Amino acid sequence: MTIAVELVYSAAPRQIERVTLQLCEGATLAEALQASGVLQRHGLAADGLQCGIWGRQAPPSRALRDGDRVEVYRPLEVDPKEARRRRHAGQRGPKTKRPAGAGR
Repeated sequence: MTIAVELVYSAAPRQIERVTLQLCEGATLAEALQASGVLQRHGLAADGLQCGIWGRQAPPSRALRDGDRVEVYRPLEVDPKEARRRRHAGQRGPKTKRPAGAGR
């Protein structure tokens, strides 16, 4: 019996590669990575790679179920909190002082 699994990898922002796989029942996340060819196409090493299923981190030994979405995560370049601060700072214009008594 086979299961259908989708593997997703984003090499860069707004670049998404989706691979639909038909695997034997009981296949693992590691087997899905090898079968997809994503590791070879993008020059990724399997060891130390962060992966998950439906947004939750999972080990390579995790058995997959029919309909699972395997996600390959790339390392963060900037801490998400820091990125948010930078975006917010860029949206604010220069601070201006209000005249005394204004807004009261």
